[in-house]
Amino acid sequence: MEGVEIVVRRLDLGDYLIDDSLIVERKTLLDLVGSIKDGRFFRQVCRLVSARARGVLILEGVASEMIGCEMRREAIQGALIAATVILGIAILRSTGPEESARLMVYAGRQARSRVYSHGSLRRFIGARRPDGKTVVQTHMLQGIPGIGPARARGLLNHFGSIEAIATADVDELSKVAEIGPHTARMLRWAVSERGVLYSSEPL
Repeated sequence: MEGVEIVVRRLDLGDYLIDDSLIVERKTLLDLVGSIKDGRFFRQVCRLVSARARGVLILEGVASEMIGCEMRREAIQGALIAATVILGIAILRSTGPEESARLMVYAGRQARSRVYSHGSLRRFIGARRPDGKTVVQTHMLQGIPGIGPARARGLLNHFGSIEAIATADVDELSKVAEIGPHTARMLRWAVSERGVLYSSEPL
């Protein structure tokens, strides 16, 4: 493509690095299914969130290619929701390699444009963007009754890890802002209650 220079080298993360500002992970739809099955997908998107450059996922192909992939539509949608809604990864769709190439060029040009390269906007975006592990840990804590985003962040800021939160007693938990005795007791109950196996069948 005119005006595009390509340098081939091994990357620590992703398939393409554009102007040191965008990391692109490119997957065909069948690659997506395979990576969800073996767990690579979630490791990859968490690393994309943690990277200094902004992470982008390109999904390449058409729906008919997934016929016979032996994965429920709901499982695929759940993985994409986790990547986009929870982790904040941008997902772009293309029908094939040529469109994927055009998408990467367009994305690179927009990232260079005045709107996206303005210093104050870049600092604002950078300041608001948590690392991948923090995003995952915050989401995990929000699964506990009474714990919303603000309380989850407060707990992580105070204790530093979910492991430390799980071993803290009620008095220690109550010292965190917005965590009263009732919520502290609920936390202790949630992390110490013995699990119950409801079914041996896979979901």
